[in-house]
Amino acid sequence: MKVKKPIQEATQLPMPKNKLPLQHIAIIMDGNRRWADARKLPRLLGHREGVKSLKRLVNHVGKLGLPYLTVYAFSSENWQRSQEEVDYLFELFALVIKEELRELHDNNVRLSFVGQLERMPANLKRSFDKAMDQTADNIGLHLQVAINYGSRLEISEAMKKIAYDIKCGALTMEEISEELIEEYLYTKGLPDPELIIRTGGQMRLSNYMLWQAAYAEFYMTPVLWPDFTPECFDTAIEDFRQRERRFGGD
Repeated sequence: MKVKKPIQEATQLPMPKNKLPLQHIAIIMDGNRRWADARKLPRLLGHREGVKSLKRLVNHVGKLGLPYLTVYAFSSENWQRSQEEVDYLFELFALVIKEELRELHDNNVRLSFVGQLERMPANLKRSFDKAMDQTADNIGLHLQVAINYGSRLEISEAMKKIAYDIKCGALTMEEISEELIEEYLYTKGLPDPELIIRTGGQMRLSNYMLWQAAYAEFYMTPVLWPDFTPECFDTAIEDFRQRERRFGGD
């Protein structure tokens, strides 16, 4: 996989609504802290700028007609960061829900949170539940925010639940299949992403959607997340259009 050239230089024609060549895009939003470091700003401000970038993108993809967008907001490994940063992120998540939920709802966005949510602070978990309940019937963009998400954790939890159901007699070993396993994942009911975008120039998945990404295309860009614009997104889509997907065939 090669790193793309800085995509601010590219110019793209607007794509017609509902004419995208894919249904689901997943994004690893990387680079908030490095963006702040480069400007000699507190790292926490980088996360605030990252929220602005996400808002721009959600508005953009909603207009394009993309059915599903999943973003990686807080990994199961991010607990290892400083307590100050973790606390700030949780406060930021709560503030964003409070400030943006009405607009998301008015724009017909269905908001979901995927991950091990039980470990989140109780007040924040209630905010997640309220946002999901309020937008549950919306039929526009399905926006999934991966919170306390790690793919190995997700698969491990799924295996425990399957083992429990076998033990209780609700399942037999013969019933285990790829389709059944998917029913036990955090992303139950979602189509697999056709494209995974990672900003910030790193060349790794960071424990993100390992099961779901089996046949996903990858697009890595050096652009840091706060600088990732709708034009950057369109360039990634255009790159995807040029690829031939074989799914293991000739």
